Amino acid sequence: MPDKEDLPSTIARSDEHAQEIYEKTLESAEKEYGDGERAHRTAFASLKHSYEKVGDHWEEKDQKGPSDEKAEGGRDSAGETRGGVDANASKEHLMDLAKRLDISGRSSMKKDELVDAIEKANARATRKARE
Repeated sequence: MPDKEDLPSTIARSDEHAQEIYEKTLESAEKEYGDGERAHRTAFASLKHSYEKVGDHWEEKDQKGPSDEKAEGGRDSAGETRGGVDANASKEHLMDLAKRLDISGRSSMKKDELVDAIEKANARATRKARE
């Protein structure tokens, strides 16, 4: 298993359970696919089933399950991944998250707009945390 400093920074800033999910899935995927991008994508997909990205880290979701169209359809699906945002969550949940991330204009946003705004806010928080 990778050392904590070898984990992606967003996972290293997350709780131990999230780290364990990523590490164990990565270890298994590396046996199947070798060390590389596919193994890491598999580990992230596993993590996103139980966790969602909030700012610069991952938090456990209220309900386990696919987080976006891509996760619902699998590897060859036409859907797009949403960068760890639980796009399948309720609008109420997304509004709460947008409030926590201090996203302005959130009260007038549609669900898809909230997902986009949260994805951008998460990316900003991650960049800032890496500085």
